[in-house]
Amino acid sequence: MTVSIKSAEDIAGMRVAGQLAAELLDYITPFVKPGVTTNELDRLCHDYQVNVQHSIPAPLNYAPGGHTPYPKSICTSVNQQVCHGVPGDRLLKNGDIINIDVTVIKNGWHGDSSRMYCVGNVAPHAKRLCEITWQAMWHGIEQVRPDATLGDVGHAIQVFAEAQGYNIVREFCGHGIGRRFHEEPQVLHYGRPGTGLRLQPGMIFTIEPMINAGKRDIRQMGDGWTIVTKDRSLSAQWEHTIVVTDTGYEVLTVSAATPAPPAFVTDKHASLA
Repeated sequence: MTVSIKSAEDIAGMRVAGQLAAELLDYITPFVKPGVTTNELDRLCHDYQVNVQHSIPAPLNYAPGGHTPYPKSICTSVNQQVCHGVPGDRLLKNGDIINIDVTVIKNGWHGDSSRMYCVGNVAPHAKRLCEITWQAMWHGIEQVRPDATLGDVGHAIQVFAEAQGYNIVREFCGHGIGRRFHEEPQVLHYGRPGTGLRLQPGMIFTIEPMINAGKRDIRQMGDGWTIVTKDRSLSAQWEHTIVVTDTGYEVLTVSAATPAPPAFVTDKHASLA
């Protein structure tokens, strides 16, 4: 396994792409409401990227080995859809939860991020799943530092999510990213501390746990892309792109309206300041 180490110049390019991904999620937020189709969300994001950001939507026509080209510019995964939901004519309705996953290419660099959105008035159990998944991502991020391992990251996510009564999807994971959409390493969201790749400054990868309210089992839909929970339970996902720094980590996918880290993160860093 060859993991690329990014230079300061590379990281600056990734920072720009990451900010654009976050700003794209900021832009689409007010449009996520009952009555909008996921196709319309895709059209809005595509046009904003091309005409305003002057960036390229990485998912459009993306075709890894064995897959037909992905037909849209973003992924929209609603309710029991785990990931890679293909936008279509589906109308969002009051009470839905939706993950919007975007990847921006700017000057050859990829910025990859996703957020959960609550559509109208959402039931408490659905809100809780979204909240716990967001916190689980941050439990993983907080493990990132030189000489830590990817097993530390996955273990922190798994222990937290399972303690809340949820299950981690194991077939999909985070990934290295840079000039290519998907690079080494694979970043599992479960694992044992002290195992796996040892982290070094300059490594860049995503942390993007998919967490199910029911069992962890999944299946693929007939479109060849959309993944759903086998038991039709709700699923949630959050994603940030992270660079390992000399002293810890930097989140690259941030913007003015990116949700701030949870209190357990900000309180910890305040106590260390």
